[in-house]
Amino acid sequence: MSLPVPTPDALAASHALQQLIAAEIAAQHGAIPFSRYMELALYAPGLGYYSGGSAKLGAAGDFTTAPELTPLFGAALAQAAAAIIAQTAPQILEFGAGTGKLAFDILSEMALLGVAVERYVIVELSGELRERQQQALRDFPQVEWLDALPSAFDGVVIGNEVLDAMPVQLVIRHPEGWQELQVTVHEGRFDYLPVPASAALLAQIASQIPEHASLPVGYVTEVHSVACAFMDTLSRMLTSGRGAAALLFDYGFPGHEYYFEQRATGTLMCHYRHHAHPDPFYYPGLQDITAHVDFTAMALAAQDAGAEVLGYLNQAGFLIGAGASELLLRTDPADSLRYLPQARALQKLLSPAEMGELFKVLVIGHGVTLPDAISAHDRSHRL
Repeated sequence: MSLPVPTPDALAASHALQQLIAAEIAAQHGAIPFSRYMELALYAPGLGYYSGGSAKLGAAGDFTTAPELTPLFGAALAQAAAAIIAQTAPQILEFGAGTGKLAFDILSEMALLGVAVERYVIVELSGELRERQQQALRDFPQVEWLDALPSAFDGVVIGNEVLDAMPVQLVIRHPEGWQELQVTVHEGRFDYLPVPASAALLAQIASQIPEHASLPVGYVTEVHSVACAFMDTLSRMLTSGRGAAALLFDYGFPGHEYYFEQRATGTLMCHYRHHAHPDPFYYPGLQDITAHVDFTAMALAAQDAGAEVLGYLNQAGFLIGAGASELLLRTDPADSLRYLPQARALQKLLSPAEMGELFKVLVIGHGVTLPDAISAHDRSHRL
């Protein structure tokens, strides 16, 4: 692959992480689940992609998220959040807050709306990102940081591109049935090793993958056990109080679209310096590793834990329903230097050819309802 060459310090950090992963593989008799490899590559203390010190977001990082494109994204979320807060408590919790840009835009819009947010809680696993957030949000004294989700919460929970970064198990269809793709060391580099799937993994495959027995030999895909467990924990938190809703933005599909026969190599993707490629073993610790979200599995996990599915819609529908187009008109179209960049950014968020259709919004909760303008775009029947 023709990708930018890492700096010597970055190479040294990746080499240290590779040694750590190889040592665990050796200790586990020669192989570990891919989910464990992905967990170490992303979150190993001080060395993983999200726990190390490299920039992740924006022009200097590896990818750009919706809040980095335009403040209209956060302003639109604030409109929806304000309507939910009015039904419950003036609190917001954001899981994985990136640079802090989304929190800044939401709190700024809330101030314009005259809505007092008493607490804005950020759950952040990355020390480097937490430092950036603290700097960006230094003027908002109601912001606080936690290392894990609380047991109960009233208000609004926001997760923008959180589920796609949760470790996945990889499975492959063999003539004798499904096997798990684990990670081993072969000739000095990481490689896949097919092993018989455990009973628990086979049960997860059977419950998550429609028509799993009829997919072709050689078909590779992901199983989202970690994300399902997260949805269980999140749902129990949401249902422990008097009212709360979680807005989860991510790219993905409902189950019946996710497991197309033609999507035979899965959805695993890596992001390095604004280059996308499929090799998760390329410089571990220096690149993001993601998989598309199976929104049907997420919705079912939430329901099994007692939460309601309040809505499932594409990002374009949510933002339109939340008033993003009207928010754009706060900028005078005659002021082309300010208006055109915002209009182009919003078009990227709304266009079916860009982020408008691929990105979805799953809303789960308890004791609250979504505004009618957002519910009008609901596609829960497609889950």
